[in-house]
Amino acid sequence: MRKSDRLFQLTNILRTHQPITAKQLAEKLLVSERTIYRYIDDLSLSGIPIYGEPGVGYRLSEGFELPPIQLSAGELEALITGVSFTASLTGKHLAASAHSLLSKIEAVLPKASSLIPDEERVVRVPVSHRDSEAYQVWGKAHSAIEKKRWLKIAYNSLSESVTSRTVYPLGLFYWGGRWTLGSWCDLRGDYRDFRLDRISELDLCEYTAPLPEGVSLSAYIESKEKVN
Repeated sequence: MRKSDRLFQLTNILRTHQPITAKQLAEKLLVSERTIYRYIDDLSLSGIPIYGEPGVGYRLSEGFELPPIQLSAGELEALITGVSFTASLTGKHLAASAHSLLSKIEAVLPKASSLIPDEERVVRVPVSHRDSEAYQVWGKAHSAIEKKRWLKIAYNSLSESVTSRTVYPLGLFYWGGRWTLGSWCDLRGDYRDFRLDRISELDLCEYTAPLPEGVSLSAYIESKEKVN
């Protein structure tokens, strides 16, 4: 990462996490404390109103604002591609949030950094997913994860048998062609993955049994890493 990018990142961290010590800044930027001291000096010399309190940390003067955001052509393309993926491959509500985010960013961009016109974009994301069953299920599953609610699902296995499961949803994972719902399965008493395109029914349920101790998204991911 270029030094200028590091300084910009450091300034943003100061805006949202102040006061903050040199040690904490070093951990966030993955550099030494000595480097942080040099960066602080560089920022001060460039006119950024930053000051430190012994034993407390660094702060920015109240009311300080960064200049309008400047994005390179590559950053703009990455932004638009990310929004396009989110809008096309998730669910209705997150798709709307993605478009809203893009509009807000476009509103604060200087004219010289305006977004790439649709007809000039060379990276395209198909929208066919919006017509699939998985697109409809995605939003419900995402909402259940946010609300920390159990789900009742009807699942079509690869052998074409349909089973009913009560699951606690932990996360949604995209594998470059399909989405899976990582869950704790009450029937199996273990972590299970369910392909969204094979879930024929999905509804919130009133099941309120507590999760076994240690069941979490991080534990689920760790269990998958051990298998792989």
